[in-house]
Amino acid sequence: MSLSYYFEDLSKAYKAELEDLQSDSEGNDILAKRLKDKRSQFKLLMPMIETAPEMVAVAFHGDINFVNLQALYLLSTTDPEDFPAWSELVDAVQFSVDTQKLADDVLLETGGERFLITTICLEYLHGKGGNSHRAAADDEEHDEGENGRDDDDDERDLDEAGSEWMSEQGFDRRE
Repeated sequence: MSLSYYFEDLSKAYKAELEDLQSDSEGNDILAKRLKDKRSQFKLLMPMIETAPEMVAVAFHGDINFVNLQALYLLSTTDPEDFPAWSELVDAVQFSVDTQKLADDVLLETGGERFLITTICLEYLHGKGGNSHRAAADDEEHDEGENGRDDDDDERDLDEAGSEWMSEQGFDRRE
């Protein structure tokens, strides 16, 4: 499975936005300060959630704990018109104290669910220095020498688990 076109494009913009916030003109790392500023200005940024979600989503950077990596992996392969409802994903993540209030506020806005779903997936894809897109399979994958299975078997298992989860969420099963 691969990223949806939506997340493929948007994750690049999200990464660029974070890189822009990372340092000042002198090269000093000021990301924490700028993220704090983004959070304090969040209500002013909310009108941009539909037109430039990556610029607002960075307010959540580093403050989301991923509980269900499989659900996020599957979400990353989905386009917005096929997103599940937020109520189906709420247990897949936990927000820090700082960002839970932001999440609550954004859910009151038109387009808030789509934005929040986009945000958690962007942060999941960005990861914390690693390739989190494959992390959903890490617990299940072993090297061939360890269990006699190859990557194709693991990929089929992951696809099957993904199809099962999507079916449980009310989506038609892919054949």
